[in-house]
Amino acid sequence: MKSEKFFHSSTAIVTLLAACFVVLISLGVRQTFGLFFIDFNESLNISNTAFGFAIGTQMLMWGLTGPIFGAIADRYGGHIAIISAFIFYTLGVYFLYSGPNTGVFFQIHMGLLIGIGLGGTAISIPMSIVGKHFPLSTRTIAMSIVTAVGSFGYFISPIFTNYSIIEYGWSYTFFIFALFLLTGLVAAFFVRSPKANETREIKSNQSFGEALSEAFKTKSYVLLVSGFFVCGFHITLVGTHVPKYVIDRGLENWTAAAILSLIGLFNIFGSLLSGYLSTKISKKIILSAIYLLRGFSIVFFIFMPASVFSAFIFGASFGFLWLSTVPATSGIVAHLFGTKYLGLLYGIVFLSHQIGSFFGAYLGGLFHDLYGSYDYAWYLAILLSIFAAIIHLPIVEKPVERLQKI
Repeated sequence: MKSEKFFHSSTAIVTLLAACFVVLISLGVRQTFGLFFIDFNESLNISNTAFGFAIGTQMLMWGLTGPIFGAIADRYGGHIAIISAFIFYTLGVYFLYSGPNTGVFFQIHMGLLIGIGLGGTAISIPMSIVGKHFPLSTRTIAMSIVTAVGSFGYFISPIFTNYSIIEYGWSYTFFIFALFLLTGLVAAFFVRSPKANETREIKSNQSFGEALSEAFKTKSYVLLVSGFFVCGFHITLVGTHVPKYVIDRGLENWTAAAILSLIGLFNIFGSLLSGYLSTKISKKIILSAIYLLRGFSIVFFIFMPASVFSAFIFGASFGFLWLSTVPATSGIVAHLFGTKYLGLLYGIVFLSHQIGSFFGAYLGGLFHDLYGSYDYAWYLAILLSIFAAIIHLPIVEKPVERLQKI
């Protein structure tokens, strides 16, 4: 049997490369915000709760606008959606540099504007556009490449940010970030949806409303939406509050940056492996295993004596599991419903992720301010790991009846 080509058009190559760069810039900047908390606290008198609420709002706006940008991408083209989102993202970061940054302004810049920007630039929209260029046999691998390159942004950005804050100050670092985001905006022009004669999907006359109705009548989709809530809770709890947590346990500031960098580095391998395994074994089994292993990683981190060694082990292990959920999750959505409305339907799944992110960011800060530690947030994260591991098992990985008839 003749093997299928990976690339079917020059547009697919350019789109994949441009989407990788977009996600690298978008996630690279996003990964660093937890490193600014000490400076925000000292310079702007931002409390744990206020910072957690801003990040939570950011995550929520990211999720709420994801389906909107997804619908724009599905109808008008991926580049239109991503360029529009980058404008919001760049403005939010620039205003963090220029000010004012106290009270409600901090919530607007860090929470509202950046959150809207992330809704169209980070992972879901670029990845869904890439998915439209590839057939089912190679789609998950293509999506995992986008995730892996974004993970490289996770790896390098904390190292750069820690250096830049020390050398130039936190405010000027945001100005540099704004310049980075402008390069992402330029790259977004090349993230193009496939033309009618380039699409890898069987043509469908299904309407927007029919797609939504079909999705929410599908039990497997509802379970996937529910489980992805946990992914968001985990990622944002760790990304937002681990920098303060390791300092509370007596470790130095650079350890926090090292953990975030290790998460990015090992996420590259985890994402690629997840994408590969998703073509070989059941995606729901992969997801259940990932969530369960996250729980073990957290247990190790919080119950082992605080040390650089245990911090590095956590960064590496949790990093391997960080975005490895994304290729399998997006792959199930595409397999169930096809790719015509992939931007919209994965955007809704991602909204659940971001609602979880809101609670991970906000409750982490709230518990710390109320009880003086993050312990209760970690305990909740462990319980959610068990919940997510169980809830993915009943998912049925086969196309909906509409696609089976074609």
